Amino acid sequence: MTAAGPSLAERVLAGDPRAIARAISLVEDEQPSGGDLIRRIFGRTGRAHVIGITGPPGAGKSTLVDRLIAEIRREGKTVGVIAVDPTSPFSGGALLGDRVRMGAHAGDGGVFIRSMATRGQLGGLARATSDVALILDAAGKDVIVIETIGVGQDEVDIVRTADLSVVVMVPGTGDEVQALKAGVMEIADLFVVNKADRDGADRLVQAIAANQSLQTFEPGEWRPPILKTVATTGVGVTELWRSIGEFRSHPVDVRRTRQRARQEYRLRELLSRRLLQHLEGALPEGELARVVEAVAARELDPYSAVETLVSRVFGRRRAGLHGPPERP
Repeated sequence: MTAAGPSLAERVLAGDPRAIARAISLVEDEQPSGGDLIRRIFGRTGRAHVIGITGPPGAGKSTLVDRLIAEIRREGKTVGVIAVDPTSPFSGGALLGDRVRMGAHAGDGGVFIRSMATRGQLGGLARATSDVALILDAAGKDVIVIETIGVGQDEVDIVRTADLSVVVMVPGTGDEVQALKAGVMEIADLFVVNKADRDGADRLVQAIAANQSLQTFEPGEWRPPILKTVATTGVGVTELWRSIGEFRSHPVDVRRTRQRARQEYRLRELLSRRLLQHLEGALPEGELARVVEAVAARELDPYSAVETLVSRVFGRRRAGLHGPPERP
């Protein structure tokens, strides 16, 4: 604590909602002070359970999250929610969409909800999602729920961010076919067929189960359960929360493996971004634009362009470049 009062990091660690909101804004805007904040709080993270909720648009993810928050709060646990939304073409901020469905928890001091814009990031998440999860973790939230944007079948980044991934599907929208796609089957730790009071719910459950039967599970390995819910009425949400607890207590330490993979992915992402920033800053003014023009004019191929730029900044030997890969 300084003479001027507690630092932002200290206030975040104390769970101050205003400080949490300010800290999230810093990392979203990629301010240098945001990186400094993460350095100060990182040692106090790693305790929260991070749950990812993904699935196609219209699957009822926000309503399901709203019900799940209520279930978690009944156990006295605190919750942080990161709701990733599309980016406004005018302000660059998040289009709040159906965040209003979580409005019932707005006055609950044990719940912190933040909407984030993707800002062009692919994979269903915003670039700063991992850092925002760290902030909520450091602030003492017991459970962190991340709801992805809901843009389709490319939302696989959640598996690199969450301890557990819940894939939500809904009958009657072609999800029977989506259930057969490898990406979805690989990232799901739990399947939820929401709006299960609709026709086709049992058929969707059977499609997922049939696909699972083609997979090989080792003895003791977690087999993703298939649950049915009706989020609008809360049917099945208690069972969902129970299954989430069962996954966390499963003997095979999937969570530790996920945490290591998550940190490796984040480290590589930060390294790539920092090296690109360094390269752009080290090149003579206008050099990158000239190389881009040469590639666009087919005067230079992309592999040679990258080799040229990197070797100019780092040196050919230090960069370890040996030319473009051989064509088959």
